[in-house]
Amino acid sequence: MPKILSGKKVIKILCKEFGFYFYSQKGSHIKLKKKLNKREIVTIVPLHKDLAHGTLKGVLELAEIDEKDFWKEV
Repeated sequence: MPKILSGKKVIKILCKEFGFYFYSQKGSHIKLKKKLNKREIVTIVPLHKDLAHGTLKGVLELAEIDEKDFWKEV
């Protein structure tokens, strides 16, 4: 079972390793964007201390990142 990460750590990995950048914030949810060819990929990461595994899977699904690729960068 992979370790539990915070929202801040996930944001840091997505920005540094996968080319996302901060777009906006509403409450405790951060919207990240990435331009890929002619389209934009958007994902939303909650700033929770511990992200549940299912929440992280949802973030990665929106970001169009395979979970195995993500864990290689952790």
